[in-house]
Amino acid sequence: MKNLLIEQLWNSIKAPFPRYTPREIYGRISFPGKISTIIGIRRAGKTYFLYQLQQELNQTRGIERERLPYLNLEDERLAGITAADLADMIETYYRRYPQFRRDKEVIWFFDEIQYVPNWERFLRRLLDTEKVQIFVTGSSATLLSKEIATALRGRAWPVSIFPFSFREFLKHHHIAMPDNPGTLSSSERSFLEHALEKYLSIGGFPEAQDIDTESRYKLLSDYVDVAIFRDVVERHEVRNVTSLRWVVRHLLGNPAGLFSVEKFHRALKSQGLPVSKDTLHDFIHYLEDCFLIRVTWKESASERERMVNPRKIYPVDPGLIPVFDRSGKANLGHALETAVRIELERRQMDVTYIRLKNGYEVDFLTRRFGKPKQLIQVCAELNEESVKREIRGLEEAGKLFPDVERVLIVLIRANTLEIPTNINVVPAIEWFLEVPETND
Repeated sequence: MKNLLIEQLWNSIKAPFPRYTPREIYGRISFPGKISTIIGIRRAGKTYFLYQLQQELNQTRGIERERLPYLNLEDERLAGITAADLADMIETYYRRYPQFRRDKEVIWFFDEIQYVPNWERFLRRLLDTEKVQIFVTGSSATLLSKEIATALRGRAWPVSIFPFSFREFLKHHHIAMPDNPGTLSSSERSFLEHALEKYLSIGGFPEAQDIDTESRYKLLSDYVDVAIFRDVVERHEVRNVTSLRWVVRHLLGNPAGLFSVEKFHRALKSQGLPVSKDTLHDFIHYLEDCFLIRVTWKESASERERMVNPRKIYPVDPGLIPVFDRSGKANLGHALETAVRIELERRQMDVTYIRLKNGYEVDFLTRRFGKPKQLIQVCAELNEESVKREIRGLEEAGKLFPDVERVLIVLIRANTLEIPTNINVVPAIEWFLEVPETND
């Protein structure tokens, strides 16, 4: 076991960096005295993000490869590994590089750390006793964000990885991004709009990018099955798997819809599926915790009102929608709204939706410390019919939030439409191509 660990350690220092599509992360990816923990849906690219960090630290900041050790603890030959084995490996490393222990910081990368019993104690001790930074990943089944914070006793700095954003999608397909999306020629705009529609259809999972439709559907369906059985059923000892599958199919096939536990409970009951309301609430929590869905709550100052109102639920990736849609009709608007919702979370926005007593709705109210709030409506095609609904919703919500910017994100817009001057109409391609903030 020790020899295998050492072999992998030395190989990681000497091996060339693998090819990858660079990921863009908003905000800090590390913090002094914290363990950076890479979390997110399975198969979103967490391991390759570690490779990216290694290469950037090496080539951009000039940190020697010897100070960037990487260990993949999912290697089947390491079955049975213990924290003591890792501690011995650390000592072996510093015997070879004693000068690092004295003078320089070593940045450790531990992939799939959950396979090591008592990993949290080992990491805390390493952080407290050596001059190091630590990055870790783990499967969603055992390293969920709340548990990381608990296990590491406040020493975790979570960094979320989602499937490709539209910008990352363009990079993966070697499509050049314009320097100024607001000054595109007609041909450039048409080309990027076509690319965005393709992104909304196939989504952002890296392995799903360059395969045929049938294979992509099978691949994404398998992803969902793994999340259901490993991250929910096995982990939480769920026995009512049939009802859980009904919930998953409904949520992924009806994106951006209002989900009421009360109504869905009645629907399952009518199908002869016995399940309690508390169990349905648990299912939603489990599915959000493993990043398969993202939940948006109704905006309200009252916690009770927030809890009793339906939630809007989105798949973590628009590519999942056609896999589970049973209507047979592609809904570009729902895919666009889903992509915007995920992008807002990627940009570290707190998001709620607004539902007014007169029936009007606004898709998102966004907040972030140090940033102005925004009221955001999303519309695939802005025409005479849709403009009244979308604009009226923004205007009515604006009465409650008079100082908040009103934004309408549109994929296709009829040029003859008149829009109030206090509403900022933003083409979807321009909104998605906004440059992320610099990482620290």
